[in-house]
This record gives sequence, C-alpha cells and structure tokens, in this order.
Amino acid sequence: MAAVFLGVGSNIERERYIVAGLDALQGLFGELALSSVYDSEAIGFSGQPFLNLVVAIDTDLGPGELARRLRHVEIEHGRPANASRNSPRQLDIDILTHGTATGIVEGVELPRPEILENAFVLCPLAELAPRQIHPLAGRSYRQLWQEYDKSAQSLRRVDFQWRGRSISRA
Repeated sequence: MAAVFLGVGSNIERERYIVAGLDALQGLFGELALSSVYDSEAIGFSGQPFLNLVVAIDTDLGPGELARRLRHVEIEHGRPANASRNSPRQLDIDILTHGTATGIVEGVELPRPEILENAFVLCPLAELAPRQIHPLAGRSYRQLWQEYDKSAQSLRRVDFQWRGRSISRA
C-alpha cells in the first residue's frame, strides 16, 4: 500500500467540480485526508483563478494505473480527452508523489516537479504533510514552504464545505 498525494484543482464552476472530484476520489479510495482549499491565479495561461487542494490517499495501484483512473475521473467530469496542459479545466487531478518513488515510473514523473514550483501545490502539501520529506529535495514540505518565495504567486485560503462539513476556512 502506497501513500499518495494528489493535487486537485478547477477553474470552471470551481466549487461544483472540486466537490465532484472529492466525491469520486472517496468512492475509489475510501477515506481521504484533505488540505485546506486555496484560490490561486492561473499559471502558464490566461484564465480564471483556480481552486486547489492536496488530497492524501492510500492505494495498491501503481502510478500508471492510478494515472489512468484519475484521467477517467477528469473526463467523466467534463475535461476534454485532448485538453492541453495549460488550459481551463473543470477538474484536474495530478499525482504529486507515490510513496518514495522517483523518476519516470510507469509513465508518470515522480515526484511531480510542480511541487517545488507552484505555491498552490507546495503550500497545501506542507499543510497536509509538514514533516514528510520530498524524495529528491531531501527536506520536509514545511521547510520547502518556509523557503519558498511567497511573493512569486498569489495564494489565498478560502472557505469550503464538503459533505456538510467545513474542510477549509479563510
């Protein structure tokens, strides 16, 4: 069983698709551990702001099969199968880490480079798993977030409810 961190985001009908994504993930993997939800600007293209969070799951699926199942969830929730990487999306689910795996594993780059590049990934990951060590950087996510240039990207925690409970407070 591998501990896996997933990045979840949406910038089209954001609340609706984050809820749908969390429902689908819980249906596939059971209990989810969730970070707070953050509002952030689109990176790499002009578009509406995103809502983003990090989700922790445990799974026996390898990275390749997990990526295929997550892609299916995205497509089921309106993401075109041929959507470009830097484009608006109803639902985006990325494998950030898969246990301690590094390199290209079953076609998936691990850990995902965006962890160290984007506040909307690193901040919620540091919140959810502060002591966890990045498999390549060799430092905890808390340390990496403390060292991150927070003026580089705007990020704001938002109020968010899922299944009748508050999972995030501004």
